[in-house]
Parts: sequence; structure tokens; C-alpha cells
Amino acid sequence: MARVVKVFVTLRNHWKKSTVAACALSYGGHWLYGKHCDNLLRRDACLAAREFGHQQISPQEQLKKATVILNPAACSGKANNLFEKNAVPILHLAGMEVTLVKTDYEGQAKKLMELMEQTDMLIVAGGDGTLQEVITGLLRRADHESFSKTPIGFIPLGSHNSLSESLHILSDNQVKHITSATLSILHGETVPLDVLQIKGEKEQPVFALIGLRWGAFRDVASTIKKYWYLGPLKIKAAHWFSTLREWPQVHEASVSYIAPTLRPPDLPEQKPQRPNLMYRIARRLKNDWYPPIPASPKVEEPERWDERTLSTLELSIQTQNKNPVQTRIDDSLLVCVEPDSFTVGDFITVG
Repeated sequence: MARVVKVFVTLRNHWKKSTVAACALSYGGHWLYGKHCDNLLRRDACLAAREFGHQQISPQEQLKKATVILNPAACSGKANNLFEKNAVPILHLAGMEVTLVKTDYEGQAKKLMELMEQTDMLIVAGGDGTLQEVITGLLRRADHESFSKTPIGFIPLGSHNSLSESLHILSDNQVKHITSATLSILHGETVPLDVLQIKGEKEQPVFALIGLRWGAFRDVASTIKKYWYLGPLKIKAAHWFSTLREWPQVHEASVSYIAPTLRPPDLPEQKPQRPNLMYRIARRLKNDWYPPIPASPKVEEPERWDERTLSTLELSIQTQNKNPVQTRIDDSLLVCVEPDSFTVGDFITVG
């Protein structure tokens, strides 16, 4: 008992050191517990992938080939480590033949798509920028229709994963987010997405899955990183400095648009059965004796385009991919026009 009392007396006499040691032990214990939980998530995902890999295939059937486009620079250079720890074991345990291609610089994914051969599955491991480059390079190909049936998987490894919020269940745990996305790819969970084509006057078209922003808020967003030393005030500071350089930042735009059109039904492709021999003979004789009268070509009504001139602080055009699971009966885009009557205070607050 005397020894216990002596320990408490020592801790009380050195209360500063005791406080620092308690904080360090608490932080270390929390960190170790988080690592333990991450390992449990990886183990559960690997067990699920192993069950998928143990499925038997016929002797004539080949292993599925997956081409992975990895951006190692995503997530401040941590993407390669995240991919090898959380996604690679799942893909290999599933029995897939994986071809890994790493990008070395920005824009290289577009060029890689020009050289890519046929594959059973294309997986993009990176952020929004990597995904946009892959989609753009794929749709720029002359034979892009031959890849229309190739599923594209997305493993969120970037700092910004806007599309991942629509495709996968949101989670604060990065390991769970990556492993669940990889398992969704193995299970073949696919959803159709809209693609926005952006054409310039001289350059080749660019394709986007989320949308297009043009205006003052978008210009400021690209400069926020310069004010990293201001901490939580960097966003407001970037907007304030922008108003000092130029104000008002109003843009003139002309928008032409048509009303939403009906979306064709997503019916599974069914190969029609070939009629029997007697039916084919009777149909050929009928066509020989009574040649069919060619139908008059249908005159399609011209599309009614409306045009509007806008004065706005920012113009954004977004697809409906934020909620791809929701059933829609028409094809449409979301157009947002910010008013041009913002004051400097409103601009900083909203931004």
C-alpha cells in the first residue's frame, strides 16, 4: 500500500510530466486502436474476395483481365501506398489478371487510353482528375464504341472524389471506403452515367462526368492553396484578395438550350430467335410476288432551341450523376446561374 501511495505522490509532484505522458499514452492507444480496426476491415474484405476467387470456372473460360490506371501523385503522393495496402490484395485474391499502369505526369492518362487494348474491365485508381482524363482519352478514340460494353470501375484515392459519393456508401474511414469500392467492382455493381462533352474552338473535346464551372468562384478555388499558411482563414482570404484585384467579376454568356428529352428505356439486349425454315421460305416468296412498298421517309421536326444572354458571377452546368440510382424519365442537365448583384461581403461569405 505504501508503494502505491508513493507512486501517486510522485505523479502529483510531477504533474506536468504526468499530464504529458497521459496525453501521449492516450493518443498512442487511440492510434493503435485505429490501425487495428483498419486491419480488421482489410481482413474482412480479403475473406470476401477469396470466396469470389474460389468460384469454379469452365475449362474454356479464361480469367478476367483488369487494366488499372493508377495515379501515384493523388492524395498528396499517398495513392500508391493506399492502393497496394487496400485494393491490390482484394484484386489478386479474387483471381483476376491485373495489369497495372502508373501515370507519371498530368494528362498522361489520356495518351494511355489511345494505346490501350481490349480488356474485360477498366479500373481507375485516383481522384476526379484521373477519372476525367481516362474518360476523355477513351471517348476521343475513333473506335470508342468498341469499349462501350467495357465496365469502368473507380477506386477513390484522390483528395477530391466527387463521383465516389454517388457510387459508394459514404464513410469517414478511408480504408473502408477503398475496400468497399473494390468489392463493388468485383461484384459487377454497375450504374449508367451521363457524360458532358465540352468543345473548344481549336482543341479536342473534353468529357466530364460531374459538370462544368465557369466564373469567379471557380477562379478563386484554384488559388486557395497559395494561402495555406493562413490555416482556416485561407478560403475567405483568397476570396477577399480576389476582390482587391478585380471587382465586380461579372461574366457575360450566351446559353442555347432545348427542353428535356425522353430517356430511352434501358432494356437488356436480346438476340432475336431465327424463324423456322418454312416461315423464311414463305416470307421470301411473298416478297418476290408482292414486293413491299417502301415507306415514305419521316420528316423529323427541327429541335426548338432557346437562346438567352446572361450576366452572371458564375455559371455551372451539372449532370444528373449525383444520384445515378434514381430512375429518370428524361435526359437533362442542371444549369445554375449566380446573380450578378453580389456585394463583396456576400461574395466572401458564400465563397
